[in-house]
Amino acid sequence: MSVQGQTREKTRINIREPKHYRVVMHNDDFTTMEFVVEVLIDIFHKSVPEAERLMLMVHESGRAVIGAYPYDIAVTKVQTALGLAKEQGYPFRMTVEEA
Repeated sequence: MSVQGQTREKTRINIREPKHYRVVMHNDDFTTMEFVVEVLIDIFHKSVPEAERLMLMVHESGRAVIGAYPYDIAVTKVQTALGLAKEQGYPFRMTVEEA
């Protein structure tokens, strides 16, 4: 018994990781170090020692990369942090840039 006319199609599916975007925190002279550490712990899920290290890096260098995330997550985290800062009257600044 032979089967004629059957062809097998090979489908190639390329699954790529989504592009990541760096979240950058910028230094200013008004936002408190405590607030920055709180944002790093609550929104970016950093440990206390890591949050303090990053806060000092921002303070000393003027900016620091906080993490890399898919675009939607990066933007959401930044908007959440900036919203909290605005509520508390801080001129806190964060940006998202392509990694």
